[in-house]
Amino acid sequence: MSRINRNGVLAGKVALVTGASRGIGEAIALRYAMEGAKVAISARTQEEGSHQFPGSINSIVGRIRAAGGEALGVKSDLSIPEERTRLIRAIEQELGPVDILCNNAAVTFFIPIETFPEARLRLMFEVQVHAPLHLSQLVIPGMKARGGGWIVNLSSHAAIHPRLGAGLPGSVVYGMCKAALERFSTGLASELHKDKIAVNAISPGLVATPGAVHHRLVNDANRETATPVEHVAEACLRLSCNAPAMISGRVTYAADIMKECNLTAATLIA
Repeated sequence: MSRINRNGVLAGKVALVTGASRGIGEAIALRYAMEGAKVAISARTQEEGSHQFPGSINSIVGRIRAAGGEALGVKSDLSIPEERTRLIRAIEQELGPVDILCNNAAVTFFIPIETFPEARLRLMFEVQVHAPLHLSQLVIPGMKARGGGWIVNLSSHAAIHPRLGAGLPGSVVYGMCKAALERFSTGLASELHKDKIAVNAISPGLVATPGAVHHRLVNDANRETATPVEHVAEACLRLSCNAPAMISGRVTYAADIMKECNLTAATLIA
């Protein structure tokens, strides 16, 4: 059975994973905890049964604690600036300053651009672009004071310019958000390099999360080629413990990090 290694590579570190009540964020939070990090889990779903998909803050926190780890769940709507500030303050009060920020949370709608509602466009940019930027602003001073840190932004292949007629229907705004996030990541990495703060953007690839299945991004035709969520978690762990001078400013992919660093994915806490 997988357990917590209190002397792991993240021992003594405080990690925040947003959108961690299920899917990719859940896997990353569990993997960080397994290496000894004190993990803060942020999402909008506090209790099981309050969302159309299974998964909740409380259930993930419970699994980490049952395995001997330390975790804090904070319900937070990252589309609201005041909620983002409250989130960081709660973590600092309960666990300490954030050493690792993993911006995974997303709100996504796949709608043709000519009928895309302005309210949903603003919501997507607020959660997928403004929130990672704002959360970074809130934790960077503490990282600088402690001599370094790590920021990992979850991107997507949708950020790549599509071939004519080959783009995913309704994905224009989603691609815009992820492209902005990638440019933010490389720019921030350059700006913070002297401060020993690593910043990377990583695309998971096709992962059979509840959301991806719901949007029919994963289907019978491509299910066999999907990236295991454990691989994404392992790659994100690698980007959260390396010397910042070694891996920073990357726009990369989970499969590439797994291969480059010769990683084997660990079995996550059950």
